[in-house]
Amino acid sequence: MTLGNYFQTLKPVPGGIYNEGIVGSFTNANPLYATNSVDTSVSRLVFASLFKYNNQNDLVGDLATGYSVDAKGLVYTVHLRPHLTWQDGQPLTSADVLFTYKTIQNPDALSALQSSWQGIIVTAVDPLTITFKLPDPLASFPYNMTNGIVPQHILAQLPVADLRSADFNTLHPIGSGPFVWQSIQVTGSDPAIVQSQITLTQFKNYHAGRPKIQQFIVHAYASQNQLIKAFAAGQLSGAEGLNYVPSVIQSMSGAQVHSNILTAANMVFFKTSSGILSDKKLRSALVQASNVPKIIDSLGYPTRAVQEPLLVGQLAYDPSLKQLGYDQKSAQTTLEANGWLMGKNGIRTKNGQNLTIRLSTPDTPEYHLVASQLQKDWSRVGAQLQTQYLDKSDFQTTLSQHDYQALLYGISIGVDPDVFVYWDSSQADIRSVNRLNLSEYKNATADAALEAGRTRLDPMLRTLKYKPFLQVWQQDNPALGLYQPRSLYVTNGSVAGLGDGNINTPTDRLNNVENWEIRLAKVTD
Repeated sequence: MTLGNYFQTLKPVPGGIYNEGIVGSFTNANPLYATNSVDTSVSRLVFASLFKYNNQNDLVGDLATGYSVDAKGLVYTVHLRPHLTWQDGQPLTSADVLFTYKTIQNPDALSALQSSWQGIIVTAVDPLTITFKLPDPLASFPYNMTNGIVPQHILAQLPVADLRSADFNTLHPIGSGPFVWQSIQVTGSDPAIVQSQITLTQFKNYHAGRPKIQQFIVHAYASQNQLIKAFAAGQLSGAEGLNYVPSVIQSMSGAQVHSNILTAANMVFFKTSSGILSDKKLRSALVQASNVPKIIDSLGYPTRAVQEPLLVGQLAYDPSLKQLGYDQKSAQTTLEANGWLMGKNGIRTKNGQNLTIRLSTPDTPEYHLVASQLQKDWSRVGAQLQTQYLDKSDFQTTLSQHDYQALLYGISIGVDPDVFVYWDSSQADIRSVNRLNLSEYKNATADAALEAGRTRLDPMLRTLKYKPFLQVWQQDNPALGLYQPRSLYVTNGSVAGLGDGNINTPTDRLNNVENWEIRLAKVTD
């Protein structure tokens, strides 16, 4: 043995092919249209954005170096990095950014992002400077600038109405992200078993440096079973889209489980607009009857409790304004005082009506576990829980039509505390764009505070403005806060550069993908 070999150690080095499996189907790589897990993953790999999140979940520049905002909070000025290029070698300038947002704003483009950009005037000041003029101050606006930018020199030639179906989206996408589109291969014609394989190669002129992985291949599977089988067979480096870790993967010696906690909130949303759950005293009793700490302990992964409409650590979060804690005795006292009397069958009644609540939720192992625990907790105070487990299609219908009495589900909140879309009364209206006020909660004090909080840029002032909202939310109990869910990601072996932490969406696992390394080689120390 030579002395040189004695001092060599195995360390991650650039190179190699990364095979990632995702449950879902590929339909569109264009960031103006990408919405499902496969599409957003491919889009994130191919296209870059003005801003992105780093491994600490802080907003940082991507194509942009930074931004400034005027004293009124209306005009944001964004500066691009110099010498940016598209993957076909053409220069990327403010004209491309302007084109991207003008296209999003055009109703003929049919982009899902349109509602977030209505009324904003975008101007290309010079090749490296863009301004965004807002109709009203919006503190959370910078977080809107995280969508991919598309090339004007290619797409401006197409009628806007034809963009959604352009072959650019599925066969020839050209972006400025870390990986370049190479090919797509689809096998199988039956939707139940169809698979897509999208092959990407490193973009050598990527502004953050050439990616360390040489080739990134996305495998889209129609079902979890297909994904599990491929991973267990050693065909995949990583797997996204599993809602549990199956035993066959747990038994693999090289398998590593990554639990990225989402800036999201799993809750039971009480439909406050009608039925017995319109009574806030009943809602209060149900909150106290729920053993949330036990639910969290049973999840099998560490996470944080959700105890108010904002997340722990968020601006304006107030630990003194948590929802009521677990106290079954107080819950029973509240129910008795409110006229809900215990029957011989263990179910309370009031005016001849049983205390029976229909809970709708997606049909997943985790939601089964949570609903089962709630059923036990609520039965102890005389409330009967009837759970309706729904497949993906039926749940989306139930969700869009608000056809439920109570809903066990999660909402994405993000880094900023602007939760207007989930709790302002205008968002309960059937005419609202997304109708994301799932509790159909209406409170004038909450509305005023939500509006005031989102239009102030000073952090201390925002905190002050949001406080009345947190106070009435605590009093009204429009929902039962549970916990922050995770995004489960499994790798076959170690991936250097892939960290566990807080992320906003599962696709944010790729925020640092250009620095991932999977090869090991002997390196002399």
